[in-house]
Amino acid sequence: MEESDQAFVQQLFDNNPRFRLLYEEHLLLERELEDLDQRSYLTPEEEVERKKVQKMKLAGKDEMERILSKFRQ
Repeated sequence: MEESDQAFVQQLFDNNPRFRLLYEEHLLLERELEDLDQRSYLTPEEEVERKKVQKMKLAGKDEMERILSKFRQ
């Protein structure tokens, strides 16, 4: 991420409640994925959960990108 992007992210984090929520959710999902990835074996249910977390994380990141894109204009 470029330095200007980091400034945008910080400004949005401080001033946009939706962006802040998405960012915090993204961090929580990242931690959950890291936890699942550290396991040597995942049950079928855990595999499904991992896929679900990945999709949620990606959807949140996409929405953050849309907000950032609007903010840049």
